[in-house]
Amino acid sequence: MSGRPAVVLLSGGLDSATAAAWALREGFRLAAIAIDYGQRHRVELECAADVARHLGLEQFEVVPTAIGRFGGSALTDNEIDVPKGPPTGEIPVTYVPVRNLHFLTIAAARAETLGATDLVIGANQVDYSGYPDCRRPFFDALEATLNLGTKVGVEGRAWRIHTPLIDLTKPQIIELGLACGVDYGLTSSCYDPLATGAPCGRCESCHIRLAAFAELGMDDPRVARMGQAPG
Repeated sequence: MSGRPAVVLLSGGLDSATAAAWALREGFRLAAIAIDYGQRHRVELECAADVARHLGLEQFEVVPTAIGRFGGSALTDNEIDVPKGPPTGEIPVTYVPVRNLHFLTIAAARAETLGATDLVIGANQVDYSGYPDCRRPFFDALEATLNLGTKVGVEGRAWRIHTPLIDLTKPQIIELGLACGVDYGLTSSCYDPLATGAPCGRCESCHIRLAAFAELGMDDPRVARMGQAPG
């Protein structure tokens, strides 16, 4: 496959699937990484593999990391309840300390071995949960850091962190993904899925996702695919 090489962080969620499909449309040759950090919503790793197959990605791997063992987040500590309800405007307990920083440095390490300096992430600073590592200034600063602290950077090849969804609303993200051929029935955004893998329909991430599909006059394809209503 021809095209400029890039590494995409593919979580199995709506945003990362859209970002990956966008990168393919832009002509990138993608290697996809899903990060196993001990997350309680482990169904997303299965979804990441499904999305990678659906998009025809030749390189996909699940990379384990120990960051989840430190706890401090409802996504990695079963003793902390996943909050239910819409976003409150505050940084929620589902924030995982330095998650995107950690994930992107893993992606950069993989990219450098592939001769790539392009990273793709489905971060969004509009319809999101208030996470500080989803904002454009963070990615700009990390680009500068990678240029200073990597072999390819000091040799003059500039790193680029592509955030195609950064300023889009969730309905706009869905529209972009549909235009790029994403099957959202394969994706999972829920932080507290049922044992079957079906979305709970009540966590913050589910509220954002369901509202976006409703705004577009659509039902969430994941709910239909799992054969049961959330909640």
